[in-house]
Amino acid sequence: MNKTPQANRIHIGIFGKRNVGKSSLLNAICGQQVSLVSPIQGTTTDPVKKAMELVPVGPVLFIDTAGLDDSGEVGKLRVEKTKQIMQEVDLALFVMDVNDPDLELFNKIINEFKKLDITFLTVFNKIDTVGKEKIEELKTKFPGALFVSAKNPDKIQELKEALAGIIKEREERNSLIADLLPQNSKVILVIRIDEAAPKGRLILPQVQLIRDCLDHGIKCYVVRDSELESALNDIKGVDLVITDSSIFKKVAEIVPESVPLTSFSILFARYKGNLHLLLEGIKKLEELPEEARILIAESCTHAVTCEDIGRVKIPALLNKHLKKKLTIDVASGQDFPQNITDYDLVIHCGACMLNKKAMVNRLKKCQEKGVAVTNYGMILAHFSGILQRATEIFS
Repeated sequence: MNKTPQANRIHIGIFGKRNVGKSSLLNAICGQQVSLVSPIQGTTTDPVKKAMELVPVGPVLFIDTAGLDDSGEVGKLRVEKTKQIMQEVDLALFVMDVNDPDLELFNKIINEFKKLDITFLTVFNKIDTVGKEKIEELKTKFPGALFVSAKNPDKIQELKEALAGIIKEREERNSLIADLLPQNSKVILVIRIDEAAPKGRLILPQVQLIRDCLDHGIKCYVVRDSELESALNDIKGVDLVITDSSIFKKVAEIVPESVPLTSFSILFARYKGNLHLLLEGIKKLEELPEEARILIAESCTHAVTCEDIGRVKIPALLNKHLKKKLTIDVASGQDFPQNITDYDLVIHCGACMLNKKAMVNRLKKCQEKGVAVTNYGMILAHFSGILQRATEIFS
């Protein structure tokens, strides 16, 4: 559980005014002193993240944030950072002090949650400080809200159970492959083992897909590209072949046209974002100006090799096929450039190190700013002449 990457965890943000007990709630949920607690307003300055196992749904990441009513020049920066956290959370707790509910702030932030398509729970804290009449009054005004006390383990357990219920329902609707193939289907995963492959382990997208197949009763066969042909002879009735994007062309030549084919990158583009938008981005390739500026966006930092897809192979393909004067920049890590309108096209990685919410908001930003966006797998499939075949299974 402790080794589960943040990208694979449900992100749960805790929001509200200063001194409503956000940090106390996080400590109570985790059963340990994660955030500093003090009667002094503004004790939490930067977001505090805590990974844990939420029974029975699995690994999650809680994020405690600074108060949304913080003031002063530094306070404004803290509020801005809190609002940035909203861009990456899957689920939000909006916490209010039962003694001082702020309806104006509540309505303002809930509207923000709705704009960002964030599922949220309204939580009233410190119920140990008021009588039943006050609680009943607020229940009428805020139907569906939870009433808890960070000092009451039973109430904290109710909160955890409510969170688990929402997450379970959400996860049942999300799958990499289960909505494409029925139980007992046969899938071959083609993995390239080269100098860029990590020694002794698989990369995150491969592991996630294998687990998704296991979760949904789909038979999964893992082979290298050098064994693919013999695997196809051994395994009858293959329903889908999924390949590493870097060997798309080679694999397409081996896999019969009758067998559906796609890539890890394209599957993740669909799972974590907007497949239609990324396909539209491919169409913009031929419309790029003569001196186009392109951004290669990576969600992680890694050692660059001569076989690197984003920094070596894709730039080489762009220059070879487009024959234009291209300026190609690379951005890596968790921060997405603010100057996105400086670019004519964004080519994003498979986003295995980003959670779905963060990736969706990156795509929304491109869409709102009118900047075309696509991803690694689609670029490689396009230049290999097999993009239509690689996306047929989604139509």
